[in-house]
Amino acid sequence: MQKVKQFWREHWAFVFCMALMFVFRSAVADWNHVPSGSMQPTIKEGDRILINKLAYDVQLPFTGHSLVKLADPQRGDVVIFESAAANNRLVKRVIGMPGDWVEMQDNQLRINGQALLYQAEQGTDWQENLLGVKHEIRLTQQDSGLSSFEPLRIPAGFYLVLGDNRNNSADSRVIGLVPRQEIIGKGEMVVMSFNPDNYYLPRGDRFFVAL
Repeated sequence: MQKVKQFWREHWAFVFCMALMFVFRSAVADWNHVPSGSMQPTIKEGDRILINKLAYDVQLPFTGHSLVKLADPQRGDVVIFESAAANNRLVKRVIGMPGDWVEMQDNQLRINGQALLYQAEQGTDWQENLLGVKHEIRLTQQDSGLSSFEPLRIPAGFYLVLGDNRNNSADSRVIGLVPRQEIIGKGEMVVMSFNPDNYYLPRGDRFFVAL
């Protein structure tokens, strides 16, 4: 016990700072390493993205339990959620909101009867106009069997999410709709990025890039 007291007297400031850091990362903001290409071209493999954990809820630290709801995810948001269906933390884009009718035919979305507009960009990348929210998606030639689904109405408390790399993403087409309580935060920006194909050297042009 004497050694514990002595350690506390000598290191209390360090312990206090570490505790504050863990509370901050648990309930306020954190970063997430992205190991896959399911959100290309928006998020690349090796990106570290900033998670705003106060975007939607005030959470009880270390539990993920919402104490106060501040807002709900909006169409086009890049959200981070703890998926029970996938048994993993995932990063995807909100496409369908509660009450929406959503369908997809040959990788072209229709929301509430309105077909989305697409504009060709470089290579396999396209700009998708998500009812006013413009962002890039990737449509490769490979057939993943996920390019179409029948009209689906999103029930209350659930969201339909898709990866921007549409033919290479295990999203709501695979794991189902995402419950609101699984969403832990909003992706705000790429804080830093390291290229796994080039000895994990930094990608300077991807530091502090807004999502």
